[in-house]
Amino acid sequence: MSSSCVEDLSFHDNDWYRIVHELLSEAGIELNGSRPFDIRIKNPGFFKRVLQDGSLGLGESYMDGWWECDRLDIFFQRVLKAGLENKLPHHLKDTLRIAAARLMNLQSRKRAWIVGKEHYDLGNDLFEMMLDPYMQYSCGYWHRATTLEQAQQDKLKMICEKLQLRPGMTLLDVGCGWGGLAAYAAKNYGVSVQGVTISAEQQKLAQKRCEGLDVTILLQDYRDLDMQFDRIVSVGMFEHVGPKNYATYFDVIDRNLKRDGLFLLHTIGSNITDMNVDPWIDKYIFPNGCLPSVQQIAHASEKHFVMEDWHNFGTDYDKTLMAWYERFIAAWPSLSGKYSDRFYRMFSYYLNACAGAFRARNIHLWQVLFSPEGVEGGIRVPR
Repeated sequence: MSSSCVEDLSFHDNDWYRIVHELLSEAGIELNGSRPFDIRIKNPGFFKRVLQDGSLGLGESYMDGWWECDRLDIFFQRVLKAGLENKLPHHLKDTLRIAAARLMNLQSRKRAWIVGKEHYDLGNDLFEMMLDPYMQYSCGYWHRATTLEQAQQDKLKMICEKLQLRPGMTLLDVGCGWGGLAAYAAKNYGVSVQGVTISAEQQKLAQKRCEGLDVTILLQDYRDLDMQFDRIVSVGMFEHVGPKNYATYFDVIDRNLKRDGLFLLHTIGSNITDMNVDPWIDKYIFPNGCLPSVQQIAHASEKHFVMEDWHNFGTDYDKTLMAWYERFIAAWPSLSGKYSDRFYRMFSYYLNACAGAFRARNIHLWQVLFSPEGVEGGIRVPR
């Protein structure tokens, strides 16, 4: 249904329309407006669906083609900056989903493998075209970089420098993805790396990428690790651990790290301490994911480690996501034979919504450096 048809139906007298109109007005967004961040309604059921189903209804109605927006990233930046997510009525399903997260261990040993199968196993072709040559599916570091490739290379270098890697050291990469960091560290710093992932597709490509290097890539749950390493790193994996398992996670890191070692945690984080589960992201992108807060990380880690440094460069994730989106759009003609138009809308929505959230400072990217007993004399941490 065209936007002109929507206008013809006199929604201005409809309560669903009125509530959505008033909410969006608080963010300076117009219904059927002409600016890039205004939204154009294609289906009259949009208003009721969003108010009844919340985040899930907003995302699914976009996937179904019920509304359009030229700049979803700016739309979400404005929505989140205005705090509209806290003003929408909470749908019963959303409430039950959050309640379930509080009561159940959604990241138990059995359930932890779900995200690997449903997201990271989507297809290496998609991620190879969208990501940089190192295949870093995490925030790049844009302090000096002007391209995605340079931003990711600078991120890898910064991680290795923060960990003070030296030839002959052993490095554990918890949630190693497609092996980009493992290969970079082994090649440039002469360390022996063991990586673990719960994605079979990631393991296959990581093993291929690391051929000829002192790198081992295992398909296993992090909870089964029981060795000793000089250094441990975990990039973009803690978001899948879940609050029920934070204590276990730090127990495992502590158990596997030598007393004079260093541990670097790279994770997305939330401003608030809650069960930070977005229903749409949970259903379509990262099943069973949950963003930690400063308080949660501090509470779970304090009996194990000294926090040497906490670095927030979340605004760089905005740039990273928009770079991924550009590459995704450019690659779509060669991907469209394998993926549906609905998948295209879903993935576009995901990348832009997340970019807007980082830009609005609603969520963050943290690198936290820990030592078991405190480094004598302290550490001057690279930036």
